[in-house]
Amino acid sequence: MRRGDFEEAWRQTDRIEAPRRARQRDPGFVRGPQHLTWNGEPFDARDVVVRCDHGLGDTLQFIRYVPRLRKLARSVTVLVQPPLLGVLEGSDDLGDLRDGWNAAPPRYDVEIEVMELPYAFRSTFPSVPSAVPYLPVDAIRRRATALPPFDRSAGLNVGLVWAASDWDRMRSVSLHELAPLGRAPGVRFYSLQQGNQAAAYSHAPFAIEPYSGHTGDIAAAAAAMLQLDLVVTVDAMAAHLAGALGRPVWVLLKHDADWRWMDAVQSSPWYPTMRLFRQAREGDWSVVAHAVGDALAAGAGAS
Repeated sequence: MRRGDFEEAWRQTDRIEAPRRARQRDPGFVRGPQHLTWNGEPFDARDVVVRCDHGLGDTLQFIRYVPRLRKLARSVTVLVQPPLLGVLEGSDDLGDLRDGWNAAPPRYDVEIEVMELPYAFRSTFPSVPSAVPYLPVDAIRRRATALPPFDRSAGLNVGLVWAASDWDRMRSVSLHELAPLGRAPGVRFYSLQQGNQAAAYSHAPFAIEPYSGHTGDIAAAAAAMLQLDLVVTVDAMAAHLAGALGRPVWVLLKHDADWRWMDAVQSSPWYPTMRLFRQAREGDWSVVAHAVGDALAAGAGAS
């Protein structure tokens, strides 16, 4: 997957899954952590449940396959994380959305975890469904009327997220390390940061408008992104949200980035409006910060 050789990734997955599928009806069989939820059965004219058991960003990235699944299945129910319901509801393409933490699933013939859909559809690098936006933009945009307006006199209004979740702090960058961003003229930054780093904007070496209090709800964050000119974020849910909305988004990546961002590329097959900025050395954000600062200056000058 990191090389873009999806076909080989699926062949390796087949080698892992084949013995499990051969034994899964044996008495006492226990599915191992390396095994998938999907058992390989076809979806055609059957009732399918899609489970969302990983992160919010994972769901946002891979829910793009649900419309394709709905063309095959008799019915599709998506058990989604409750924080995402507000940003997904209003779509005519995503089937029956239910609270995946509290609602009981309906009767089904086939179940699959949302991250397994690219494997089930044998996606290749060029065949990834990359049309954006695939979230219900009209429904989300209606929420923007409740948000404080952005300063339209600025050259660029940029939403900023600098900290990822605590489970991988190497993805996060301090605002002091991002000081070169503040040297770009004609750029106004708005904090979209949530969590225990949300208050850090007040100690930043450049001005950041505190907008986080208005975007704690993911649907509100999406509505804000639709109004911003650009989102600059570390590898976090915000990157997937902006990409799924078809918004310009720049993602700051640690050196050993997650497999989905591949290696040594500056764009993503998953999100055509995304630009990737990578660490040259593990833990060193200086090259990234200067590259983003230069790109912001060039963009503000062109606006």
